[in-house]
Order: sequence, then C-alpha cells, then structure tokens
Amino acid sequence: MATIQEKIADLKKRQEKVLLGGGQKRIDKQHESGKLTARERIEKLLDQGTFVELDQFVAHRCTNFGMEKVESPGEGVVTGYGTVDGRLVYVFAQDFTVIGGSLGEMHANKIVKVQKLALKMGAPLIGINDSGGARIQEAVDALSGYGKIFYENTLASGVIPQISVIMGPCAGGAVYSPALTDFIYMVQNTSQMFITGPAVIKSVTAEEVTAEQLGGAMTHNSTSGVAHFATANDDECMQQVRYLLGFLPSNNLDDAPIVDTGDDANRMDDGLNTLLPDNPNQPYNMKDVIKSVVDNGEFYEVHAHYAQNIITCFARFDGQPVGIIANQPNVMAGCLDINASDKSSRFIRFCDAFNLPLVNLVDVPGFLPGTDQEYGGIIRHGAKMLYAYSEATVPKITVITRKAYGGSYLAMCSQDLGADQVLAWPSAEIAVMGPAGAANIIFRGDEDAAAKTAKYVEDFATPYKAAERGFVDQVIEPKETRPRIITALNMLASKREQRPAKKHGNIPL
Repeated sequence: MATIQEKIADLKKRQEKVLLGGGQKRIDKQHESGKLTARERIEKLLDQGTFVELDQFVAHRCTNFGMEKVESPGEGVVTGYGTVDGRLVYVFAQDFTVIGGSLGEMHANKIVKVQKLALKMGAPLIGINDSGGARIQEAVDALSGYGKIFYENTLASGVIPQISVIMGPCAGGAVYSPALTDFIYMVQNTSQMFITGPAVIKSVTAEEVTAEQLGGAMTHNSTSGVAHFATANDDECMQQVRYLLGFLPSNNLDDAPIVDTGDDANRMDDGLNTLLPDNPNQPYNMKDVIKSVVDNGEFYEVHAHYAQNIITCFARFDGQPVGIIANQPNVMAGCLDINASDKSSRFIRFCDAFNLPLVNLVDVPGFLPGTDQEYGGIIRHGAKMLYAYSEATVPKITVITRKAYGGSYLAMCSQDLGADQVLAWPSAEIAVMGPAGAANIIFRGDEDAAAKTAKYVEDFATPYKAAERGFVDQVIEPKETRPRIITALNMLASKREQRPAKKHGNIPL
C-alpha cells in the first residue's frame, strides 16, 4: 500500500502532466505562431500568484474513432478564478496545444461550471478562446456543450460583465458564445472568427478569401462590428482587459470602483470656448471635447474602428466611471446611420445594466439620408437608440455643443427620452431641422424671404427657444462643461426610477 508521501509524489506527477498541456513540442509551436499558451495568458491577466485552478483532472469519456486512446490533459481548457486589481474574476482559457483546443462534452462542462460560479458569486467572467471548434468525434455531445454555454451566457447577461478574448481560431458554432457576451477582444494576425471558413465559402459561393480577410481582427473591428477591441499581441490584449475591468462593477448590484484621479472637479478649460469653428458647417474633433472634460483627459474607446461617426467610451468624472456617447462631426458630419445606431444602443444598454451614468455629447444634424439606409432599415435601427435611452434608468446627462436637429435630437437623449439634465453651449442649435432649410419652407414665395430667413436663423440657431420651453436646463459657457457635469452627477447619485412591471420589452431588433 502506497505511503502518503508516495501519494503526494503521484499528485505532483499528475499535476506536472496537466501543466504541460499538449507537451513541450506543441507549446513551442504555439510560441512560434506568436501566441502565448492558455496558462501564460491567465498569468498575464490575473494578479500575480492569485490563480486557483479548478477541474485539473477532468478527462473526456469519448470512445468513438479511437478517442479512447487519446489523452487530453486538462481536457483542452484551463478554468478557475483569481483577482484583477484585487477583485474576484473567473476565467477559462482554451488550450490549443491539447487536441487543438477542440470542445467536447467535458471541456464544455468545465466552462459551464465557472460560468455558474461567476454568476453565483457576482464576479466578471473572462473567456479566452483559441480552439479548432467542436470535437467532431463527440458529435451531438459537443453541440450540446455549446448550447449549455450559450444558455449560461444569456442568463448572466446584464448580471455580471462577460468579456470574450479571441486569441486564435474561433469558428462555426463557437463564435456565438463571444457574440452573446458584452465585449470581444481580438488580436491582430493571430485571431479569426467566422461561421464558415474560407474553404467552405469557396466550395459554396466560389469566393476566394483568406482567413484573415474573412474574420481577422480588423475585419470584425471595422467592417462587421462583431468585435470591440483590436490589440497588437497577446500581452497587450491581457493588459487592456485588465484596464477595462477597472471601469466596471463586479455585477449589476455593485457600483463601479471610484478612483482618486487627482484631477480637480472644478477645473475649467478656456480652450473649449474657442474650440468650435464659427462656421456651423465646419467639422471639429469631438474627442478634443472629451479629453478636455474627463479626468486627466483619459478615456477608453469601445468600437474605435467601427461606425466612427459616433464615439462610445468609458471615462471618469471626479473618479466616477461613466459611459460617454458622442457624435463625431469629423466623420459624416456626425450623422446617425444604421451602424452608429446599433453601436450606441448596445453600449447604452450595457451601461444601464451595470449602473454606469450616461453622458451624451451632442452635435448631430440628422439621420443619414439615402436608399441604402432606408432599405437597410434605418427606421428600425434608429428606433433602437430611442428604446435604449428611454429604457435606461441610470443618470443621464446631455450636453448639446452645436447641432441637434429633428429625430436625431431626440435619439441623442433629449429631455423627453429621460435626460435628467440637459446642458447646452451658446453655440447649440436645437430645432426640427436646420434653420436655413426650415426658413426656406416657411417663407417660400414671400417677398421678404431673405430678410425673414436671416431673422429666423438668428432666432432659432440658438439654444434659447428650447430653454424658454424648459427643454434645456442650463445654457453654459463651454469652459464650464466639466464642473457642471460633475455637479449634475453628484446631484443624480441618489436617483431612483422604476419602469412598469413586465417580463421584458420588445426592442426593435
């Protein structure tokens, strides 16, 4: 009978085998392809020495197609928990060195276990994907595994932050778990996502496309909008995930961490008073406004490469994390289109789910005209913004810097959609449409049309008609924007707002 020391030695031997994954040869191959291993990624993500691994010795039980002879240390996925900046998080990382990180029944069970634990404990879940897809030998058991993961993703949505990190191939059904989570990171040149790969596409449609063109990081960050962040390598990616978590609460009942940023809450910036061009049709960079008003000019942009006519980002005001939605006059004059509507609506709903106040910076001339937009359903997509803002119960502060016309004025969170405070710069123009165009309709055929149009523009290309009706709470000097937002956030800290009881609404998807 083995002694306790022999049993301990046996444990260590088994652990060493698991820690080696698919073996040194495959680890070296992973490194040669510019990728870290699953365990190295977890070490980069978590605070040093905090990772606690679960289910080290789980093994598959497949006996089809010779699988009974195939060993899979750790079953191709490393799971467990640890801390990021001292806060509990759960993590799983697929191990490409073990049967290509393919997903079978027990591989999926390991992931589902940490999903359930994260939901029970109210802690963020980070999933690191690097897998050849479903383990075909396990057939329906593998498909069932994906289904269970999707189900848990959906249950956890809006309760805990879920972050997906694509660090290798992610194909077929595997792509839908990341798509159900809050944010997707991709690594340039080493990660791809697609439903059907280049070979299948070629055989079905005769299109020739590379894996990188079809589903690479920049394809999904700039063209499809599936991914939110693109990073240069695995190292940078893990650092950015850590950075993002710093803006977020652990769950929907917690507040996001307040940080002493050292930036004066009463700081003003005279530069804002001269930032806007005198010509209302001349563009400027809204990111200059954001940098000026947020703590230390620091913000973390989400979807930076997609629908650039609108900006979505996290930032802090006097240490408090917020979500910012801002029109970008530098791109398409800041018009709202289908993609901008989708991008901002999802961001609004994320912030609302996790108690992050919304700060809206508005300079929007309208929804983008054209048959492409109308045929593509701009009505339905634009309605998502109206729905998302109206549904949101977090503090909502709107700052109108220049144009706010028609339906797009409403869609950027007007008072009627629940804005708690509406601030306007003296340069704000709040109207049904551009004042010159409106005057042309009102005074058409009038002998004094030119004079009356000039007078109309003078009266209506201002924030004061809206302020007279109470739709603008304060008209402020641009330089005062930061302290006024912070005062409003402090005032709104105790906001409580209920919506009618219902199972759920029916957002116009």
